Amino acid sequence: MTVHFIGAGPGAADLLTVRAVTLLRQSPVCLYAGTYLDPEVLAHCAPGTELIDTQHLDLDQITEQLVRAHAAGHDVARLCSGDPSIYSALTEQTRRLDAAGVPWDVTPGVPAYAAAAAALGTELTVPEVVQSVVLTRTQARSTAMPVGEALANFAATGATLVLHLAITRIRPIATELVAEYGPDCPVAVVYRATQPEQLVLRGTLTDIADQVESAGLRQAAVILVGRALTPSLDCAQSHLYDPARARGPVR
Repeated sequence: MTVHFIGAGPGAADLLTVRAVTLLRQSPVCLYAGTYLDPEVLAHCAPGTELIDTQHLDLDQITEQLVRAHAAGHDVARLCSGDPSIYSALTEQTRRLDAAGVPWDVTPGVPAYAAAAAALGTELTVPEVVQSVVLTRTQARSTAMPVGEALANFAATGATLVLHLAITRIRPIATELVAEYGPDCPVAVVYRATQPEQLVLRGTLTDIADQVESAGLRQAAVILVGRALTPSLDCAQSHLYDPARARGPVR
C-alpha cells in the first residue's frame, strides 16, 4: 500500500487534478491540513473514509498515522495545500517513511502563486520587463533562511517576487523592498485564492501594509511584488509570436 502525497491546490474543490480526485476516492484514509484546505475538497473522498486533520499534529505524530494506515493495508491520501514541491514538508515526511519502509508517491497540484496570479489576471513574466519569478519567504518565528537567501539579494535582480508565509511581516518587507523596486512598485496580496473567502488587495510598496493591516490578514495570503503587476502594462512583443520571426522547419 502507498502513501500518496497529493497537491490539494489553492483551495477550490474543482482545481484538483483528475489523478488527485481518483486517488482521494480510492484511499481509505485521508490526512489533510484543516488550516488551509477548503472542506469541499474532502467531498472527493469516498463515504466512510477516515479523515484526519493534521493542523495540531507534529511530523512524528503524522508519520505515526501514515505508518499505522500502511500496516493496516490502507492506501493513504496525504493532502498538501497548493503543490507538494513548495513548503509542504515533503522532504521531512518522506525521509521518515523511507526509514519505516513505507512506499510513497507524489501527485502535483496547482500552486498558490499560480492561483494568485490567475485571480489577478496577471502574467508574472512580461517581455523586456521581467523574465524571472522568485518564490521565497521571510523569517520571523520560523525556520532560519539559508545564508545568501536574504530578501534584498532577490530584490536586486528585479524579478517578480512571490512571498509565502510572510503576510504578518508585510510592513518591514515593504520597507526593505523600496530600495530596489521603488516606492511606486505595484504589489498585490491574494488571501485564500480560489476559495469563497478570497480577497484581493492591490497597491504599492507605499500603501500595501496599511491595506493588509486594515483587512486583518494573518495567514493564507500570498504577496506578489514587481513591475509585471502594473495595470494596463505596455510591453514589448514576445519573440515567439513576433510576425517577423522566421517560421518553419529548421534545416
